[in-house]
Amino acid sequence: MKQRGLSVQTFKKGPDYIDPLWLGHAAGKACYNLDFFTMSHTEIEATFAVHSTAADVSLIEGNKGLFDGLDLEGADSNAALAKMLSAPVVLVIDTNGMTRGIAALLSGYLNFDPDVDVRGVILNKVGGSRHEGKLRAALERYTDIEVLGAIGRDKALEIPERHLGLVPANESSDSGATIARLSAAVAAGVDINRVLEIANAGDTPETGSVGRYDAPTSDVRIAIARDAAFSFYYEDDLEAFARAGAELVPFDTLNDPELPEADGLFIGGGFPETHLSKLAENKSLLEDIKRSLAAGMPAYAECGGLMYLAQSIRWRGEACEMVGVIPGEITVEDRPQGRGYVVLEETGNGLWPAMSADPDHSTARLPAHEFHYARLNLLSDAPDYAYRVIRGHGTDGQHDGLIIGGLLAGFTHQRNTASNPWVSRFVAFVRENSDYRGINKQGESSLLNL
Repeated sequence: MKQRGLSVQTFKKGPDYIDPLWLGHAAGKACYNLDFFTMSHTEIEATFAVHSTAADVSLIEGNKGLFDGLDLEGADSNAALAKMLSAPVVLVIDTNGMTRGIAALLSGYLNFDPDVDVRGVILNKVGGSRHEGKLRAALERYTDIEVLGAIGRDKALEIPERHLGLVPANESSDSGATIARLSAAVAAGVDINRVLEIANAGDTPETGSVGRYDAPTSDVRIAIARDAAFSFYYEDDLEAFARAGAELVPFDTLNDPELPEADGLFIGGGFPETHLSKLAENKSLLEDIKRSLAAGMPAYAECGGLMYLAQSIRWRGEACEMVGVIPGEITVEDRPQGRGYVVLEETGNGLWPAMSADPDHSTARLPAHEFHYARLNLLSDAPDYAYRVIRGHGTDGQHDGLIIGGLLAGFTHQRNTASNPWVSRFVAFVRENSDYRGINKQGESSLLNL
């Protein structure tokens, strides 16, 4: 579609980071997540409306199957999202080992919820023209579903996987070539004209003034790690920094010798374990970050960021020293230590005032998620924690959000929403503590003995 000159807006259902990196790379513009657990229905509708109306065509990639989700009634399923957004559905079916049975499978999908607007199917991993003919004949005989195309089994179309899913597009040296191969296969095997007709049959959302804003002039600068090791950021969270009056200044943990000039620090998730040697070799940056945090620089770190700020990371027999601000060692295990949706409750020991839940002013519960194979082994008494873990694992099964000086670090990935406006709260904390370097009124800086 992009090669036809169309502006394509992609969305990913759920809290995933890796699929949006690939989708954004292919579309040439950022992908946005639509997640029932962390977002309200109004926020989902607004996010979709604002970004879809600025494109020629919008594609939403689901997660799991059409009707899967946490809720037995399907309120958080892909089907529920399609109905909410009046989006027609195209099914993609792995046909490996199937012939006549595909008709039974798709009959079930078509009849399970008649309110879901299923318009067609793409047959995936087809074993050749003979196999494709049998599949098409079965669907024509037993169903009314339209076959929009078929993609054959081809190792060249696979994207490598590892312990947390697909290798991210920003880490893959040949991501552009991979996307080109996928594009060629889809162009040859799928009726794109018909897919576009189906997409155009969907309702055009009304945006009004939802999501439109003029960002204020930035008065604080926040350094953000953006490189092959750290890439797990929600695009709308990054946009929230601008709305809060903060300029994000990217730096490369693998190559930059020091932090950029900034009032605060943000290190998101990623794969520091797959870049251990390169991270450890950049000693000048490790020392600069440690020195800055010791001086009181306001900072927030999630998952991979927490790992990077610990004393060391051990993975597959290799151990390397990291920043060393967090008094503990990281071990990356063979099995997930925390995986899935999380609910946090603020302890009141955090770096910014705890939120209250209306109407009884009890402590608010914050929806989030985690997915980590890493385990933190603290080498000293546990520091203060910002959160109690009501659902999930966090750092120890009960807590998350270690507080060390002006640093808050946890395994949980937060999403900036109305129920959890973490970005504006963090920016306010940075703003209140932006004089940590000892800058005096004359603009002269004083050296700190560390």
